[in-house]
Amino acid sequence: MTLSEKFQNFRVFARKVGRLTLPYFQSEEKWKARALLAAIVALNLASVYMLVLLNEWNRVFYDALQNKDAVVFWRELGRFTYLAFGFIIIAVYRFYLTQLLEMRWRAWMTGHYLDRWLSNKAFYHLELARFAKGEDAPPDNPDQRIAEDMNLFTSYTVSLTMGLLNAVVTLVSFVGILWALSGSFAFTFNGSQYTIPGFMVWMAVLYCALGSVITHYLGRSQIALNFKQQRFEADFRHHLVRVREYSESIALDRGEPVERQQLGGRFGAVIGNYLKLINAQKRLTWFTVGFGQAAVVFPFIVAAPRFFSGAIQLGELIQISSAFGRVQDSLSWFVENYSSLAAWRATTDRITSFEESFQALEASEHIAAPLPNTEDALALDGMRLSLPGGVALLAVHGMKVSPGDTVLVKGPSGSGKSTLFRGLAGIWPWAQRNLRTPAGFADKVMFLPQRPYFPLGSLRDALAYPEPADRYSNADLQQALVDALLPDLGTRLDEHDAWGQKLSGGEQQRLAIARALLKKPRWLFVDEATSALDEAAEATLYARLQALVKESNGALVSIAHRPGVAAFHQTQWTFTPDATGEARYKLLASPT
Repeated sequence: MTLSEKFQNFRVFARKVGRLTLPYFQSEEKWKARALLAAIVALNLASVYMLVLLNEWNRVFYDALQNKDAVVFWRELGRFTYLAFGFIIIAVYRFYLTQLLEMRWRAWMTGHYLDRWLSNKAFYHLELARFAKGEDAPPDNPDQRIAEDMNLFTSYTVSLTMGLLNAVVTLVSFVGILWALSGSFAFTFNGSQYTIPGFMVWMAVLYCALGSVITHYLGRSQIALNFKQQRFEADFRHHLVRVREYSESIALDRGEPVERQQLGGRFGAVIGNYLKLINAQKRLTWFTVGFGQAAVVFPFIVAAPRFFSGAIQLGELIQISSAFGRVQDSLSWFVENYSSLAAWRATTDRITSFEESFQALEASEHIAAPLPNTEDALALDGMRLSLPGGVALLAVHGMKVSPGDTVLVKGPSGSGKSTLFRGLAGIWPWAQRNLRTPAGFADKVMFLPQRPYFPLGSLRDALAYPEPADRYSNADLQQALVDALLPDLGTRLDEHDAWGQKLSGGEQQRLAIARALLKKPRWLFVDEATSALDEAAEATLYARLQALVKESNGALVSIAHRPGVAAFHQTQWTFTPDATGEARYKLLASPT
């Protein structure tokens, strides 16, 4: 890669960092954020000023020791007391305000990305898009991006930025001191006399420049390794969660050996990449530790001839060593922070790819909003559903659901019946639809999936989800459970549990039906929501759902394979192969 290409990549990366960093300092919290940042900068400048005062103190104190001047010695000890006390106060509040800024920034970024992730079904569409492109496609593990990467990004950004600022200010403050103390270096070459002013400064620059170049070439592999490490860790943690979530199914299938093998493989990737990372860090540590140790004696070696010749006293030698150390530390910031920079770069790349996924999603074609229908009916004037690869799956023309209708959707497994419901719900991104809905349809429609979701918490919260439980009385909640054939749960409304794992499959489906009986929607779409029930329970609950939509002057649309369900529906929509080539299937309506 040429130098021009490297510079261009750096500019692109810097713009990405700016797009991640600036929004917080331009947000509704901008004044608090800017005030905290200004205070931290001021404290960093104050800490450097204290180091300058302590550097001067070194000269006076050690000269007093060399001259056996007790008066100056005790005076300078007293001066050191308040200098050290001031330095401690600055250090404590710099740490506190830095942590406070990191916490506030992380809280804002986490809230910002949670809002975007949970808005407009983005969390669902991102997963669909990723699996359409393959599991390795970004964004992988959004939970880690939000929970961990936001924390790492804010922490590294603040600490590295303040560290760099501190290094620059320290360099500016001490380079003049070192220049004045180091004197000139004279030598003869080819019969000519040459003098190098500020010799110690140039030695520090040369020493650190060589160190930075060597550090980069030794440590540059850590950027990619850190990126992979974060991903492998997230993949391993995600599979552990899946084993816990599907524990009963795995136990029934005796799938423990398979899960152990897969978990071992994922953890093996974690360990394998981590070994590569620590080996890379070991190579870099060999150099950086040696570099730091050599820097301790390097200024004494260079300045010793002047000290032994009597040109400078012990205090000046110590001051030169201290000033050289500060200049060398400042110029070695890149060397000392390379591992942190590599981790920060990997974290930034991960969040950047997450941000780019949101931007791509927002720029893609949006699902057409339904049009209002003057008639009290749901009209499918035209709908075309496609698979993620672009293959047209289903074409729907001229279908309608009116109050009082009960419709059974039938077709071969995998033909797209559930995808039809996703298209009607407006969550399937690969859909072209001309849909007209009656007034208030969005507030009066409910979809019951085959596998319902229940949040962690109390049973009343699980039953009322996503509405607040206090909207319904205990009597309403208990009656819904009785009607859904779950009378024993009526006394457990305030019990907290993982209901999605605590209840059997049939109980979960009955609890989802209890939601519908509680909320009384007009338009009810049921997708195999009774498949885990026995035929008698299924018939009882379908009769109650049928009575529910009749009472609310609504309609019931079901996907089911059991013949007994057909008795509760007047009309049948059948997935039929489409001979026109417009799609794989089309819908045909007929009496049941």
